[in-house]
Amino acid sequence: MAIGQVCELWRYPVKSLGGGRVEQVEISARGLHGDRLWAVRDVARDVTASARRIPALLTATARYVDPVPADAGPGNVPEVEISFPDGTVLSSSDAAVHAKLSDLAGREVRLTALPPADDTSLHRLSRAERANTSINSVRSDLGITETEKLPDFSVLRMSDLATQARYSTPPGAFVDLAPVHVLSKTSVATIGAELDADLDVRRFRPNVLLALDDPSDDLPESQWLGAQLTLGGVVLDVTNPTIRCVVPSRAQPGLDVDRRITRAVAERAQRCLGVYCWVGTAGTVRVGDPVTVGSVPAPRRLLADATRRAKRFTFGLATAAMERLSRER
Repeated sequence: MAIGQVCELWRYPVKSLGGGRVEQVEISARGLHGDRLWAVRDVARDVTASARRIPALLTATARYVDPVPADAGPGNVPEVEISFPDGTVLSSSDAAVHAKLSDLAGREVRLTALPPADDTSLHRLSRAERANTSINSVRSDLGITETEKLPDFSVLRMSDLATQARYSTPPGAFVDLAPVHVLSKTSVATIGAELDADLDVRRFRPNVLLALDDPSDDLPESQWLGAQLTLGGVVLDVTNPTIRCVVPSRAQPGLDVDRRITRAVAERAQRCLGVYCWVGTAGTVRVGDPVTVGSVPAPRRLLADATRRAKRFTFGLATAAMERLSRER
């Protein structure tokens, strides 16, 4: 039985820049067709840039010049136009776009297209970048003070943790972690109620926004972990909650900085809002499509709980050791 419907679909042509709504889209193992086929490269750090570290990127917006062709993907990336805060619009084919993005970012950056799937050069973390990753940098990215606990990283799969240790983005994609990010209007309203404000969904950058008919929880997605979510002709495997960084608090066109959002998500939702999904069955999703969610078999839930307890213990030991080393430096 349907629990609601798809009310918005969002595609982001350039990672960390604003995107736009679409009425229908193909979803494959890579995610939404045309999503994040471009990224901004931080030249000095030799890493794919993120709005966590360069928040000004969120003040620019990208769109495709023409309909995205069916064969677009790694190594075959169509032209985009980027609209800057001062009203300038530049094409990805214009050599001036790199300097304009650098002015916006306050450091040298370059617009880069997603390379062929077997080319990991734009994904792999350099030795220096891996060495600079620390508990303090994680706390900064997530907006966590030294006296606060880190999120429960045991919600992540070991394979994803291993990927993040080697790559800034998964090979073959410019997403942070998973192909599809799903969020409900209910969860957005729950965080907004904490602030007595109507929050713009753009702050949370979902791919799929759901309107639920009769949610049984203020944060309904948290009940779907391990289940399958069906949207139109697509089946998604709900794998883990979305651990939130500081990006929702950043300024965007028409939206001011609001650091209260990071605090509200931490206090009301344990720093998680929405879910990350992998694609079980590819297909087409349209705004208005019905949404169904399956139940999680008890044996699978028990196994997942046991695995999380083991990972939580391991992460606790590792985190304590890293924090000691950070203090001793």
